[in-house]
Amino acid sequence: MPARSYLKCISCNADFDVHDKLYTCARCGDLLDVTYEFAYDRDYLKRTFRERRLSNHPLDRSGVWRFRELLAFYDDPKHIVTMSEGNTPIFLAPRSARYAGIHKLQFKHQGLNPTGSFKDNGMTSGVTQARALSARVVACASTGNTSASMAAYAAQAGLLAAVFIPAGQIAFGKLSQSLDYGAKTLQIDGDFDAAMQLVLELSKETDLYLLNSVNPFRLEGQKAIAIELLEQLDWQPPDHILVPGGNLGNSSAIGKGLKECYDLGLIDRLPKLHVIQAAGANPLAIMYNSKLTTLPKIGTAHTLATAIKIANPVSWKKAVRAIEWCQGSCIDVTEQEIADAKAIIGSDGIGCEPASAVTLAGLKRLVEASIVDKDENVVAILTGSLMKDPDYTVNYHMDKLYEKAIYHTETISAQGHIKASFANKPLQVAADKIAIRKLLGL
Repeated sequence: MPARSYLKCISCNADFDVHDKLYTCARCGDLLDVTYEFAYDRDYLKRTFRERRLSNHPLDRSGVWRFRELLAFYDDPKHIVTMSEGNTPIFLAPRSARYAGIHKLQFKHQGLNPTGSFKDNGMTSGVTQARALSARVVACASTGNTSASMAAYAAQAGLLAAVFIPAGQIAFGKLSQSLDYGAKTLQIDGDFDAAMQLVLELSKETDLYLLNSVNPFRLEGQKAIAIELLEQLDWQPPDHILVPGGNLGNSSAIGKGLKECYDLGLIDRLPKLHVIQAAGANPLAIMYNSKLTTLPKIGTAHTLATAIKIANPVSWKKAVRAIEWCQGSCIDVTEQEIADAKAIIGSDGIGCEPASAVTLAGLKRLVEASIVDKDENVVAILTGSLMKDPDYTVNYHMDKLYEKAIYHTETISAQGHIKASFANKPLQVAADKIAIRKLLGL
């Protein structure tokens, strides 16, 4: 039987129609879940998911929509925008395991998605909802991966993509994707949180459709990371799952996916979920370590792991809920620990962006603290490709990596200029909503 779906507030339990253009609760302003009343037999689900792996239907080739019974918020399959996302492998990593102090470690590498990060899992569902609501313009604030993914999926859907990035605070490997996929890239004076506030306000004042992780439909696609992982492990959950923590949407989504699989009887226990943050962008870790009940203000975030360089994560309440469901934890790690862990992951022939490496650095800490036993089963999520931030990798191995540095490059000589016939330059704009609305035709 199909599931009934609706939006439900995580605080006041108010519910709303899935066709409402809402990102937060219209009653109390808190976060929303896409909620279902499932009526499925677990053996039917397992059999159906497995059989679809033999199909060449576009939805079955997706590592998100292959599990569509658990994402039954859409009315018309024709609205679905897919690039065969998901289907990411699990790698054994013996050198990384030894470095962490355990016998066996597996990495689920979301960097092998179409645009090179886990954001594709969420963007397929988010852009699908945008299409269902007849949106013309989609937008996000981004430090890189979200913008790259949204730009690609918007291009596939025929929508205009507007990316709000903090000026000078994005890895070029990620910026290049947004430009190439045709997004209007707006460099905003200020940090990620300033860009996020601006795009939130515009999404409420215009028909612009927001695709940051505050959008509950984004997280529906990302919960498929957990579903696919469990299926790959023959529905035998690991003892621990480690996830990088930035805006905290992914840890929230993975927790939701695990909980729904448990409630449906697809697994018989929940693994412990650990969220790892960078020490310079660690509000949730501070909250846990200080036993606070609300998220503290940390000012400006600082870390070279730009994908998690966020001081005010919007999904923190959902992340707390996920950690509590899974009896996990949240800790932080230093820039040195991140850099060394990234090199170790690379030595296993895997490679990842800096933000992904917090999982190995965090695992080492958890083993030393006897929170993870050396004989336990551990899966760490790698969120992005090595090629997202190649300068970081080269500077580390050349012993030129610094927490704070200004790197200068220049053209020494040039011949044979190639005209940029289809150039899509980023646009430097003030944090002014009127100017931005005019620029985007809103």
